[in-house]
Amino acid sequence: MMQTRALLIGGEHVEAEDGRTTEDVSPADGSVMAEVAAASPGDVTKAVDAADAAFPSWSQTSPSQRRQILFKAGDLLEQRGAAAAELMARETGATFGWSMFNVGLAANMMREAASLTTAPIGEVLATDNPDALSLAVRQAAGIVAAFAPWNAPLILGTRAVAAPLAVGNTVVVKASEEAPMACALFLADILYEAGLPPGAVNVITNDRRDAADIAETLIGDRRVRRVNFTGSTAVGRKIGEIAARHLTPALLELGGKNSVLVLDDADLGYAVDAVAFGAYLNSGQICMSADRVLVHRAVADEFIARLAEKAKGLPAGDPTDPHVVIGPLISAYAANRVAGLVAEAVASGARVVTGGGEPDGAHYPATVLADVTPQMRVHTEEIFGPVCTVLTVGDDDEAVAVANDSPYGLTAGVVTADQTRGLAVARRLRTGIAHVNDQSIDDEPMAPFGGMGDSGIGRFGGRAALDAFTDLRWITLQQRPKHFPF
Repeated sequence: MMQTRALLIGGEHVEAEDGRTTEDVSPADGSVMAEVAAASPGDVTKAVDAADAAFPSWSQTSPSQRRQILFKAGDLLEQRGAAAAELMARETGATFGWSMFNVGLAANMMREAASLTTAPIGEVLATDNPDALSLAVRQAAGIVAAFAPWNAPLILGTRAVAAPLAVGNTVVVKASEEAPMACALFLADILYEAGLPPGAVNVITNDRRDAADIAETLIGDRRVRRVNFTGSTAVGRKIGEIAARHLTPALLELGGKNSVLVLDDADLGYAVDAVAFGAYLNSGQICMSADRVLVHRAVADEFIARLAEKAKGLPAGDPTDPHVVIGPLISAYAANRVAGLVAEAVASGARVVTGGGEPDGAHYPATVLADVTPQMRVHTEEIFGPVCTVLTVGDDDEAVAVANDSPYGLTAGVVTADQTRGLAVARRLRTGIAHVNDQSIDDEPMAPFGGMGDSGIGRFGGRAALDAFTDLRWITLQQRPKHFPF
C-alpha cells in the first residue's frame, strides 16, 4: 500500500506550501512506494523558524531529560526492527541482514549520544591572574542543518541528529531523495514518540530537481550554525563551499576508495571471508566498502580463485528474502554506471573472474576483477556497487604506496598473521580509519569516524561529536576588583 508523508515542522505534519509532492520509488521492482511532500525554499525557512523557536528551551533542558529521551528512542528503534527492515528493503533494496545491522547500530548510536548529555563540557584553565577564575566552556552551537543519506539510512540518519540533539542543538534534516522515509521521517517519528519537544527535529523532503535550492536556502540561513553531511565527495564539495561562504562550520563524511591489504603470510581462507564481507555487504554501497584488494603476488592466484568462488556462491535477488546477500542497487541508473566501469576496465585489459555483464534492472552480480591496473577508472573511482578489484603487489612497501595513491582516505584493512607487522603497515596508511586483521567496514558509536583528503573533514562519534556540535567559549570570573591604569 502506497504511503503519503508530509513535511515535519515544529512537531506537526505540514504539506508543502505549494502542495507539490514527489515519488519515492522502490529499486527492487520500480514501484512507487510513497508520495512525500516536495518542499520549496519557503518551507525550509519555516523549518528553520521552528528549530529557532525550539532552541532556547531545548538547549536548557536538563541533561537527564535529554538522556532519557535518547535512551527511549534507542529502545523504540530496536523494538521496531522488523518494520525498519521492511521499510529499508522496499525503499533502498536493503537485505535483511544489512537492515538489522542498521537497526542495532543506530539504536546504540542513540544510547551513545545519550551518554554525551552528561559528558564534561568544560575545564578550569591556568591563568596568570590570581584574582580570576578562567573557564573553557562548551555549549550548544544552535541550529544544525543535517543531510541524511540513503545507503545506511538508519545509521547515518541517526548519526546526523542524535549527537547534535544530545548537546542541546535543534536540527533541520534534509532527507535523501532516495530514502526520505527511512533516513529521516521514520527516525523523527521515533524521537517524537520518545518525548522530543516540538521543533527540536524538523524534516524537509524534496523533489531531486530542487535539491540545490533547498540546500542553498538551508545552509544560507544565518541562524544555522553547524552543517553535517554524509554523501558523495562531489556533492560534499558543494555543501562545503556553501557553508564556507557563510562561515558555518561543516562536518563532511564523504566517499572512499578503500583498500584491503592481504600480506603474504595471511590466512587466505580468513582473508577471502573478510574481503567478501567488505566488498559485497549492501551490494558494495557503503562508503567503507572494500573496492580493491592489494594482494602479495606469492598468494594472489589462490586468493583470486577462492574469492571468485565465494562471490559466485553469494545468494542474490529479492531483498526481502532473509537469505539474500546481494540485493538490488539503489537504481537501474546506478547498476548501469557500475556495469560501465567494469566494461571499460575489461576493454583496457582487466579480467572478469566472476560476475560482470549487463545489469538486470537495478540488480548487478557480485563481481571479481583481476589484472586491474592503476590507470583504470575502476581503480581510482569509488565503485559503489558489488565489484571487488584485485591488484598484485610485491611487498609491503608497494602495497602501502598503491593504497596511498588516492585522493581518498577513509578506511582500510590489513590481513596478516603478524599483528606487529600489520600495525606497522596500518600506521603508514593515509586513512582516518585502519583495521588490522579485518576488512575495511566497521563502525562503533564511541569511535571517531571520518577520513582524510577527499573523504571529508571532521569526525563523528564519541567525544569528537561533542566537540563538533558545540562552541568552545572562554569565560572568566573576576573574584576581586581589578585595578585599571586609567
